[in-house]
Amino acid sequence: MDIRIGDIVTMKKPHPCGSKEWKIMRVGADFRMECCGCGHIVMVPRVKAEKNIKNVVRTEENQ
Repeated sequence: MDIRIGDIVTMKKPHPCGSKEWKIMRVGADFRMECCGCGHIVMVPRVKAEKNIKNVVRTEENQ
């Protein structure tokens, strides 16, 4: 899966704040993601994150 820093991803399940969108801040063996709803930052293993991503929205700076 081609995911870059700055991309906005839509997850299958919502964060407790209600938002399903996350901004990618770090890519590697783990993803660091920031919730677009409340700003909470989490580190998620790449395998688990890729399994739960439903949609990737490219930002203009990454095209």
